Amino acid sequence: MTEGRWMEVVKMEIGRLTETLIQSQQPDGRWSFCFETGAMTDAYGILLYRLFGRQEKYVQGMAERLLNLRDADGLWRLYPDEKEGSLSSTIEASLSLMVAGRMDPSGEDIRQVKEWVRLRGGVTKAGSLTKVVLSLTNIKRWSDLQSVPIELFLLPRWFPINFWDLVGYARVHAAPIMVAAHQRFTVKIPGIPTNLTEWGEVAQTSEEKERGLALSGIVDKFLRPYGPRAWLSNRSLRYGEKFMIERVEPDGTLYSYFTTTFLMVFGLMSLGYPKEHPIIQKSLQGMDAFLYPLQQGLHMQETTSTVWDTALIAGALLEGGVSAGHPALCKAATYLLTRQQDRIGDWGIKNPEGIPGGWGFSDINTINPDCDDTAAVLRVLSPFAATYPTVIGHNWQRGTQWLLSMQNQDGGWPAFERNTYKRWPLKFLHQDAAPAWIDPSAADLTGRVLYFLGKSGCNYAHPAVSRALDFLVRDQEKEGCWFGRWGIAYLYGTWAALTGMTAVGIQSEHPAIAQGVKWLLSVQNDDGGWGESCRSDVEKRYVPLHVSTPSQTAWALDALIAASDTPTPAIQAGVKRLLELIREGNSTTQYPTGAGLAGQFYVHYHSYQFAWPLIALAHYREKFGN
Repeated sequence: MTEGRWMEVVKMEIGRLTETLIQSQQPDGRWSFCFETGAMTDAYGILLYRLFGRQEKYVQGMAERLLNLRDADGLWRLYPDEKEGSLSSTIEASLSLMVAGRMDPSGEDIRQVKEWVRLRGGVTKAGSLTKVVLSLTNIKRWSDLQSVPIELFLLPRWFPINFWDLVGYARVHAAPIMVAAHQRFTVKIPGIPTNLTEWGEVAQTSEEKERGLALSGIVDKFLRPYGPRAWLSNRSLRYGEKFMIERVEPDGTLYSYFTTTFLMVFGLMSLGYPKEHPIIQKSLQGMDAFLYPLQQGLHMQETTSTVWDTALIAGALLEGGVSAGHPALCKAATYLLTRQQDRIGDWGIKNPEGIPGGWGFSDINTINPDCDDTAAVLRVLSPFAATYPTVIGHNWQRGTQWLLSMQNQDGGWPAFERNTYKRWPLKFLHQDAAPAWIDPSAADLTGRVLYFLGKSGCNYAHPAVSRALDFLVRDQEKEGCWFGRWGIAYLYGTWAALTGMTAVGIQSEHPAIAQGVKWLLSVQNDDGGWGESCRSDVEKRYVPLHVSTPSQTAWALDALIAASDTPTPAIQAGVKRLLELIREGNSTTQYPTGAGLAGQFYVHYHSYQFAWPLIALAHYREKFGN
């Protein structure tokens, strides 16, 4: 195929993707793609709906998806190439399917699951959140779970160890658990097993006991002079109650997450709230809105990704050549403007000089903005702010100021809260959740913010940019790649770092960029694309998937385009494979390339198969089209 004909094919595909996305826009300007995760949220959804006797059709819809997620060996996996299956997912799915009446508790399927769980070390080896849910549902004793003292709530923020050292999304998970655990609260759900003695060991490990005792000792020693233990505990419970209620969003959910809202229901019930209480009933209604119909069944999303998807897709359309005056982009901008936050949330505690103006991830999110979404939205609003400075310019400036104020002391950007990276949570709290306790600077977030700043006219001479570049140079792995916190994983981080650095004027000859390009070329698949396993996120080293995925191929390709002056053979091969992938629409489009919690939570963004390829192809056309 001649070079001219090759570019025509690229342009045709850009046009097709553009039309597909415009046609899928909702009337109010948003894009509502599914934020799809594994079995956990559906399993918990079944348990909760059974407890409240709600919506049998929803219970059966979620059960249908769980059955369709089950592999031929009878296990559930977090990602297709997970070698031995997920212990937590298999336990959760099996129990919830028994509750839904879709698996026989005395049947062969459950017998095989029990045997497999025993061989893997028993319930003790499951994730900490799984064990919390087993305790809440009266299957496992609270004493078998590593404890976190409720009085942690009372330690002042100046103390070296305090509740506010955790990042916001960790706090809203921890608070209801701490409350319910202190109360030793349990419920009976019809159809759930009475115990797990046949599922293997369920007790705490010696390490868990030691960590729990050590943290309790520190808390007790500090608070002992301030009053009797019972008084402190009661005051802590009231603190936990107030903490949860003050962070309930307008739709009734806690911080716009399903799992936090699920836990909050139990936490409030442990404090005496009846099932009929308006706060609990509204939270159930809020969770109803997270349900998303899929071909395999009904999926309980952990949250909606509406703001993120809308900003990502609108930005992709702009990159693809759609005019800012197009009705689709005008509607998207209008929707995004309505989601700008104007209240000081918990982020303001460590960023007192910051002025509200960021954006969150989900559709209903008024107090928990994040840097990634804010940068993505601001990129979309940039042409509108330039055209309508008196109308939109103030919103854009306020958002940009907030984003700049969130830069960490080390020069990088966090997701949610500034300078939240103390080490004690990694030492004393549940180890399987370690990546979620704190919010350190991340290469992917830093690169994404730099990309926005570069496209807005900033270069390496800007003080914030200069500090961020220093961070990225320090954060680069010896192999030349960067680890991405919120995507899988080294491909995502390397793409974000390279595109961010080039956007602010760093040339391809810079050693960090040259090493990053060299690494990307070294992991390119024989078919011309790129693919990385979710196992990279667990092992903290690059693990090839051995097949190419559309989003990861688009990321790697986009990075090479940004760092190259000519369409190299590697770029041409990548474009060819990307075109094939988005035309084939095979199972690689469903591989989860979004990261949440290493070894426990991964995301298949349904928007990614469209948006990222469109961006990469648009940049290819823009740079090499002439």
